[in-house]
Amino acid sequence: MSANGFQVLDQASLKPFQRKVTRLSAAGMFLDGYDLTVIAVALPILIKQWHLSSGMAAIVAASAVLGMFIGALVLGRLTDKLGRKKMYLVDLICFVVFAILTALSQDVWQLIAFRFLLGLAIGADYSISPTLLAEYVSAKDRGKVMSLLGATWFLGAASTYVFALILLPLGNNSWRYMLLLGAVFALIVIYMRRSIPESPRWLMDHGRHEEAAKVLRQISGRDDVTLPPAVQSETREKPWSSLFAPRMIKITVFVCGFWFMYTLAYYGISLYTPTVLKQVTSSTAQSYVGSLIIGLVGLLGAGIGIYLSDRIGRRKLVIIGFAGLVGSLLVLALAGKPSLGLLIGFLALGVLFANMGPGVVNLIYPSELYPTSIRATGAGLAASFSRIGGIIGTLAFPPLVASWGIGKALWLFIGAGLIGLVISVLLAPETRGRQLEELNETLAGEPSAVKV
Repeated sequence: MSANGFQVLDQASLKPFQRKVTRLSAAGMFLDGYDLTVIAVALPILIKQWHLSSGMAAIVAASAVLGMFIGALVLGRLTDKLGRKKMYLVDLICFVVFAILTALSQDVWQLIAFRFLLGLAIGADYSISPTLLAEYVSAKDRGKVMSLLGATWFLGAASTYVFALILLPLGNNSWRYMLLLGAVFALIVIYMRRSIPESPRWLMDHGRHEEAAKVLRQISGRDDVTLPPAVQSETREKPWSSLFAPRMIKITVFVCGFWFMYTLAYYGISLYTPTVLKQVTSSTAQSYVGSLIIGLVGLLGAGIGIYLSDRIGRRKLVIIGFAGLVGSLLVLALAGKPSLGLLIGFLALGVLFANMGPGVVNLIYPSELYPTSIRATGAGLAASFSRIGGIIGTLAFPPLVASWGIGKALWLFIGAGLIGLVISVLLAPETRGRQLEELNETLAGEPSAVKV
């Protein structure tokens, strides 16, 4: 009996290959988390060494986020146009080059420029890794596997504090070694990713159905896999306008909206955690240890999200996550001038809830809700829009803390969490356990070339 369609990806024998794709995609997200968050541990040293003002420090922190905004938007579209595999490797070469240049920066403006360019690569990977992974994994395991990407991002972010503590004895140049490690990690991932074939769903969408079938036969070990000729996709001809067409506008508003609000709150907190903790302790080591605790609790939250995403579903997860974030930050805001222990405890709790919900489904929803022809474009738009939230959070938080104190400054993030909660309650669909082609037809109105 021949295997017709992409249901071959649901067979148990493919799990080893799917685990391999998961590891390689997750490695990219680990790199994203490390390279973005490492500036948080470098900033306290740079502020002292280069005598940076709070405004200049905010620009340094936001430079990579601005690069992510452009990288996700532009390179996400190229991923749909040129293919997942090609962009998968080009992106990592950029990681290596710009991480090295960042580590060699001689003044603040060079650092800002190279962090911006590195941000282009980080933003691109938000479109590439989740898209390729979603197109290879089974419907049953997709939530758990895609949630793992979010968890490895947080693992990469938390690891920056471990390396910071290890490299701290190197003194004024320790930040350079922290940044240089990003290039080392990227070289390892390039080597690991070289053998992954092109996505058969992307090949099918571009009329290369025999090549798509060949990939499926190759990875499944079956020679009876067949695919019918591809159907021309309307969304591929008009990618940007399709994202805002009547049948898809609800999806676009939802994924852009909740991700924007989550990122505004999360980046504002995470990129300044050591700096915020330094407000209540004079010890750099204590601020790093506290930041590491918060990062590890956040990683635990992502682990809970992995466990629950295919059990209670995406919708409940994102709603619970936003509600917990708001509640945790409310306690700190009402506390006024919290102690170090209270600040670490409730920031950690807020990050746990945020990572458990919106922090893991932000990579799942765009990859599930958009059809193959614009999956990376849609994911790129959502990631790009979320960076605006990240830029607002990173630029606004330091001046607010300086003017109002930590307690009052947190109301910005409480407001973002509340709006994210409302968006999720009103618009979040449930997608667990459904084939991508089924979701394309029922939610986006995109006819599928392959019936499953």
